[in-house]
Amino acid sequence: MMLSDLDGLQIVTAYPNGETSFNRIVAKCFLPDGRDLAAEIVKMKLAIDIPHFTDADYKNLETPNSRRKLRWRPKKKE
Repeated sequence: MMLSDLDGLQIVTAYPNGETSFNRIVAKCFLPDGRDLAAEIVKMKLAIDIPHFTDADYKNLETPNSRRKLRWRPKKKE
């Protein structure tokens, strides 16, 4: 499954939330039909919810095996 499975090329509308991450603007992005792009990516098992940003809550969209597939682990705080 790939991101292009979301009906091919589409215009994505981004709404910046005022935050930055690694000097990049953080935004919520939506497809033309109103679907949240991040939510669709989590549903496709291509991402998981990491509750770093205040307006993002996608954990309820993860499948039971989503986190098992995650190989990357954040560095432990020393």
